[in-house]
Amino acid sequence: MNNKYKKYIEYIVNDIELPYLINMREMYGLKDNECELVLSKVYDQPVTIKGNVIYNTNGYVIYFETSNGYWEKYEYNSNNNEIYYEDSNGEIRDNR
Repeated sequence: MNNKYKKYIEYIVNDIELPYLINMREMYGLKDNECELVLSKVYDQPVTIKGNVIYNTNGYVIYFETSNGYWEKYEYNSNNNEIYYEDSNGEIRDNR
């Protein structure tokens, strides 16, 4: 990866706002592999994108988004128990 591309990806990582996938695809014109690169940096772990769902390395959903901009975020502890949930309607469950 060349230096200019690295800087561009870092810019997006620092600039991106929810809903992530819509913004990355529409605002920045990124492909799914580029979205995975950006979100891996956002989530500080490798991620996989399948459609509008983002999975962590353990195969758990960490982010979901619909085409109209509704989104959900999840966090898990080391035992893979959900410890945090947030959605675009303002619902939050925090069990940290």
